[in-house]
Amino acid sequence: MDYRKLGFKAGLEVHQQLDTHKLFCKCPSVLTDEFDYSFERELVPTRSELGGMDKAALAEAGKKKRFIYMASSLSTCLVEADEEPPHEANQEAIDICLEAALMLNAKIVDELHFMRKIVIDGSTTSGFQRTALVALGGKVGKISIETICLEEDAARRIGEEGNAVKYALDRLGIPLVEITTAPEIESPEEAEEVALAIGKILRATKKVKRGIGTIRQDLNVSIKGGNRVEIKGVQELRSISRILKNEVERQLEMVEVKKLLRQRTTKDEIEKAEIADVSSIFANTKSEVIRKGKGTVMAARLPGFGGIIGGVRDKKNRLGKEFAAAAEAAGGGIMHSDELPNYGISEKEVEMVREKIGCRNMDAFVISSGEKKVARTCIEAVITRAAMAFDMEGEVRKALPDGTTKYMRPIAGAERMYPETDVPPVFIEPDRIKRLKSELPETFDDKILRYEKYGLGKDEAEQIVYGGKDELFEPLVKKHDPKAIARILLHVLPEIERKGHDIKNLAGRIDEVLEGLEKGMFSKDGIDKIMECWAGKPDASLEEIIKECGIEAMNKEDLRKEIKSILKEHASIVAEKGEDAISPLMGIAMKKMKGKADGSLIYQILKEEVMRIVQEKGREYKK
Repeated sequence: MDYRKLGFKAGLEVHQQLDTHKLFCKCPSVLTDEFDYSFERELVPTRSELGGMDKAALAEAGKKKRFIYMASSLSTCLVEADEEPPHEANQEAIDICLEAALMLNAKIVDELHFMRKIVIDGSTTSGFQRTALVALGGKVGKISIETICLEEDAARRIGEEGNAVKYALDRLGIPLVEITTAPEIESPEEAEEVALAIGKILRATKKVKRGIGTIRQDLNVSIKGGNRVEIKGVQELRSISRILKNEVERQLEMVEVKKLLRQRTTKDEIEKAEIADVSSIFANTKSEVIRKGKGTVMAARLPGFGGIIGGVRDKKNRLGKEFAAAAEAAGGGIMHSDELPNYGISEKEVEMVREKIGCRNMDAFVISSGEKKVARTCIEAVITRAAMAFDMEGEVRKALPDGTTKYMRPIAGAERMYPETDVPPVFIEPDRIKRLKSELPETFDDKILRYEKYGLGKDEAEQIVYGGKDELFEPLVKKHDPKAIARILLHVLPEIERKGHDIKNLAGRIDEVLEGLEKGMFSKDGIDKIMECWAGKPDASLEEIIKECGIEAMNKEDLRKEIKSILKEHASIVAEKGEDAISPLMGIAMKKMKGKADGSLIYQILKEEVMRIVQEKGREYKK
């Protein structure tokens, strides 16, 4: 697909947790499933200083949710519960953000001013998230950085039942750095590359958290004829390209929908769609879906939507799925005329609904059954979503595990932000920037090049750096062979772990093992066995482990005696194969003496002894 021709534009928002205590209190940034207490809240939107009301907040408020917060004294205090003002901002978190800004060549602001961003989906107890602008500009490759912000993470959603949503407060308040790029990315693959580059810069600081859930990407994407769509919560870097490709396909369908709607109707007519009670039509219905609702059936005419809801160019990305998601977010479900008659609803019932609500030839309708208030809310949500389709308005969508997305809410407006009055501004002293500049870490790319100069292959160097093993590698490489260290880190330890052993204590033993190797206490072929034995007996000394494994180093004389014994035992092989006996005999010798001597030395002596026997046999033959 030619993404440039489609007018593809994308930008990233990378949110990375920082490895420090919480942003506005001293609580540690640790997650737990053990909770000491809980409390409940309901959240409502408030007007901005200019009197405006954020439409995203209004959309969330319309869901009428109740929020239950689970808390642990290990990671939560009165600040997270919004029962106490925030404390002074975490200075270490500010330093980490400043460090990231310097590595991206961004322009750092003189003062940090925290703002409140309205969030009433329950993920914050206060109804807002605190955020501060740290820097502007900068580059990652050829892509411009727009902003670098410091903000607090949201609470962790752990369950939902009915209209009650349950959150864990352990994650609320963990500091995040948010890096936002300009919409200059021109393909899904490039988006993945940019996200990787930003991730490498952040991880180079060694001050960010690692693991699932510690870094999240939001994607902003649009194509020609469409509008900006924000995709929230992409956790897997490798899924970015797939999600964007699927989103382009969905937007292509929505562009076709928009074209048809503009030929058939007006936005004003869609927004004025009336909701009618059509319960009487379904009084004796055979539809299990309707009967299970045990309540009212509400319906609305959608002018000009006939044949559009079920899909125009792409059934997979049909508008009907968008309507269903809007209804689900409102607490119920819907059916639309493009998929009827079906689900036990007869053709006669379809015609009666069309007649009652005044559908014309090109019109469609939606119905929702259940408790009257919920059914009406679902239809209202669908009408709102239908009006958005007329202009392809900007929207926020949720990333799903299968690489598709799901409608969440309209894109937030400027009314969402207002000043934080409980946190004083933080002045950024020039001396602070000077100190941080002098302490900037080596980038991953520079470190990989340095490791290659040590004699490591590029793949080995990348595995050590990207795998976070460089912290072990750095002190060891000052004393030992780089390739021996790399082999232990990348092959020996992972293999021991695969066998089910605990390797957490082995990292501290690498130095001792390599010193023993250099002293000739055992051969390099014995490293694997020593490390595995040590995993089972972590308190033993190296000498005890060597003895336990039976791999004390052999001197040359003893090694030659052992090889002669093997040749005597397998004389028939030498007699039959001559020089070609070296290969099968090497396998026998290695099995018997692995770890006691290097394979190269075993091979050298074995070859000498085999050749001696062959030559002696040759002389006897000549006689």
